[in-house]
Amino acid sequence: MIITLVRHTTLEIEPSICYGQSDIDVSSNFIHEQKALSQKLVDYEFDAVYSSPLQRCHKLAYALCEDANLNLSHHNIVLDERLKELHFGDWELHPWESVPRDVFDVWANDYANLAPPNGETFSQLQTRAKSFVDEINSQAKHQHVLVVTHGGLIRALIAAVLELPLKRLFRITVDYASVTQIEFAAPAAEVQVPKLYFVNK
Repeated sequence: MIITLVRHTTLEIEPSICYGQSDIDVSSNFIHEQKALSQKLVDYEFDAVYSSPLQRCHKLAYALCEDANLNLSHHNIVLDERLKELHFGDWELHPWESVPRDVFDVWANDYANLAPPNGETFSQLQTRAKSFVDEINSQAKHQHVLVVTHGGLIRALIAAVLELPLKRLFRITVDYASVTQIEFAAPAAEVQVPKLYFVNK
């Protein structure tokens, strides 16, 4: 099975704001970014489309399915809660600079195991991401699946594939509207590491 992971496009929010699972809308540049993304995907044939239910992903999945060049149908989009971004709890929709520096530093030094107040850890994010992949892989061993999701979740899956500790997560660059592909061997959950590649430049 091949999973093509697409990160959502840019958002209508200041970059200094923590947003996580807050349902932020896409920016005014959406159509241009979506068209450029479609060109990256035009040579692929997809058997299924999954999306985070947050509107920045669902809108992109819908627009891609409406693109005649991709031969997809928006009726087949499956929304899955496990594909959401990290939940930053009480930090959501607040400026990053409003988080006390000492509190932020403690979290940043161990975000794999520590959560923002009323949020979740990156280990929890990675667990639900892997749960999604394992389920899809068991059902669609020979299919090519398009997944529209978030930067944190894509990084967590790449870290799992490459067996990187989560503390190195942010060394991985995942641009807006980028494309990352992972090919899985049979049986399920065995990943061919050389088959991980990026199409995001």
